[in-house]
Amino acid sequence: ALAREILPEGEMHLSTQASMTNWRSARFWYEQGVKRIILARELSAEEIGEIKAQVPEIDLEVFVHGAMCVSYSGRCLLSAYMAGRDANLGDCAQPCRWKYHLMEEKRPGEYFPIEESEEGTFIFNSRDLCLIGQIPDLARLGVTSLKIEGRMKSVHYVATVVGAYRRAIDGYYSNPAEWQVDPDWLAELDKVSHRPYTTGFFTGRPGAEAQDYGGSNVGQADFVGMVTNVGADVMEVDVRNRIEAGEHLELLVPQQQGRPYVLEWMRDCETRESVSQAHPNWRVQMPNPGQVTPYSILRRKK
Repeated sequence: ALAREILPEGEMHLSTQASMTNWRSARFWYEQGVKRIILARELSAEEIGEIKAQVPEIDLEVFVHGAMCVSYSGRCLLSAYMAGRDANLGDCAQPCRWKYHLMEEKRPGEYFPIEESEEGTFIFNSRDLCLIGQIPDLARLGVTSLKIEGRMKSVHYVATVVGAYRRAIDGYYSNPAEWQVDPDWLAELDKVSHRPYTTGFFTGRPGAEAQDYGGSNVGQADFVGMVTNVGADVMEVDVRNRIEAGEHLELLVPQQQGRPYVLEWMRDCETRESVSQAHPNWRVQMPNPGQVTPYSILRRKK
């Protein structure tokens, strides 16, 4: 009621943290003036289809990729309590990925390590969601919007993941009958920092395989720089990870797939002196290979 009062012409969306899990709830919120519902992550394809069939007027938004919270619908208080960063405001420090020790109630101060491997334990470590292979199912269910979890992620992560899903969606709508998962999309998704992937609740109730007990992040590429300015022969790059002249990198241009790039030389943007290596927060010039725009990304295969 307050939202309608403040923004009478505004469009109201309901957060996933409202735990919208059934069609009767969807009908209630639609009658309150909500146009779009971001569904709880705990729903299967069958349940999503039932909601759309019973309340066809409402727009449905579904999480398809990214970090899965260990708590129900993302309602976790650990980050706010332990780090002063409120997960409900998009600032989660992801304490579920931290290492923990065990303390017995009557032995205060005695901490016992919980070890599953040499790297420690990851008892709260949910796998990351990935539904790129389920795009035809999502389209048939009448889903309006696909949601990617990008909180606390880098520009490289967002650009890579959104690019892969954009190509997959466009490919489906251009030829639904012959659509299939392109290995290049999966290769792109493997390049960003992530935990092993799962389809979560969408394809059925997940079991122990939805947790990754053996480690934390994996990823096959490092984000090393972002193009800020482009000239006829040179481009300026903000360095994010150490790079050296002579390296074989990959150049990712907006709305294009990555292509090889050999870093032949660099010079400091301020001093104009040649450098053999550059470090984070440096700004350097390097050769422009052509067809490059600002916000293009340089990355290095691990």
